[in-house]
Amino acid sequence: MKPTPEALEKDINRAVVLRPLPSAAETARHGEARLLEAVGLAQALGLDVAAAEAAPLRQISPRTYFGSGRVEKLKQQSEALGAGVIVIDGALSPVQQRNLESDTGAKVIDRTGLILEIFGLRAQTREGRLQVELARQQYERSRLVRTWTHLERQRGGLGKTGGPGETQIELDRRIIADRIIKLKRELDDVRRTRGLQRRARARAGLPAVVLVGYTNAGKSTLFNRLTHAGVLAKDMLFATLDPTARQVKLPSGRAVIMSDTVGFISDLPTELVAAFRATLEAVTEADLLLHVRDIAHDESEQQRADVLKVLEQLAKDAGGKAPPVLEVWNKIDQLDDATREARLRRARAMDETGQGALPPVAISAVTGEGVDTLLAAIDRAAFSATRVITLTLPPDDAGRMRAQIAAAGRILEEHTDDDGALTLRAELLVADAARFAPSEPLPEEIRPAAE
Repeated sequence: MKPTPEALEKDINRAVVLRPLPSAAETARHGEARLLEAVGLAQALGLDVAAAEAAPLRQISPRTYFGSGRVEKLKQQSEALGAGVIVIDGALSPVQQRNLESDTGAKVIDRTGLILEIFGLRAQTREGRLQVELARQQYERSRLVRTWTHLERQRGGLGKTGGPGETQIELDRRIIADRIIKLKRELDDVRRTRGLQRRARARAGLPAVVLVGYTNAGKSTLFNRLTHAGVLAKDMLFATLDPTARQVKLPSGRAVIMSDTVGFISDLPTELVAAFRATLEAVTEADLLLHVRDIAHDESEQQRADVLKVLEQLAKDAGGKAPPVLEVWNKIDQLDDATREARLRRARAMDETGQGALPPVAISAVTGEGVDTLLAAIDRAAFSATRVITLTLPPDDAGRMRAQIAAAGRILEEHTDDDGALTLRAELLVADAARFAPSEPLPEEIRPAAE
């Protein structure tokens, strides 16, 4: 049946999604998983996905990425479905994007462009908007090719030398370059402010615990359960963009500062990593990372590898060592009974045998199962390098010093003698203990080995 004229009218909110499937580099199962992820990204942008397909790709065409047969099929498909947008889950060059738009008559957006659009939609804070705009400007700078006639116009010079003046494309490039410089300056200010806040928290003796993980793994749901923060938590890719920090009380009575971060994703665009440097610094400077995994996802292991790859790159860029990682196996409520019991047995076995520095904790952020165990694990991991000191504070300085010690750690015992001197025992991080009691010897278990 031939499409009606109404069906041929393209809707800019309707999309066709295509996942290139290089036969040598990607299995069919992984390609389907990536296709589902691409569909989720399109839906996160509010697009109505009319069709989705994983397409074999023998070789990349410099002109249109795909061969002429696939391009013609895309054109016919978009016309038949009235789709005004074609999403390609891959990286297109500016020339390939331009030619695909010309040949199909639809707007073409690649993976990087799609993620940037989602980030632009989600950003709420000033910092988030700055970071998204910087990433977008860096992306758009590469898109400035001689595509449209207005780019050939000449802007005249002063009229004295008779020179050709400045082409529109050169002017556009200069405007974008100036804007990028300005955005980087503003983000440097944000970076300095964040650094001051982190140092203030460190002085207060509160360890920084940062949630990381693949997008839609359940980080925000867990963050809300632990902090009651009310952060947006939806079954949607990149539901959270702007970082949020809250204090969390632990079973011992101590506290940590917990931060939620933007989710990672495979093939994370380099523009986003560069632009979100101010936010991602919280990851590299954390005392403990909670790697939240969707343990019920078919590609959970691959997602884990993608997250670890990003963490390694961040640590390398920061020139330091990655913080310790505690894996949180989330969404156990979505597993069938047999799989669920197998996962729980595996987590218990890793805990008992000591595989890895920090054994995983299986939880459901939705139902709350396992959360108490997780809090206890955070307590142990975040305060593993602590020591107990005993101090006697003079009467004239006891109040001020006690307040500082209480803010930095936990007071275990205290009493005041007849002269008003305060003697107390307190548990502090090693660095804080050395600050308050520099002359007190280290306990046996953390003394350096004798030479």
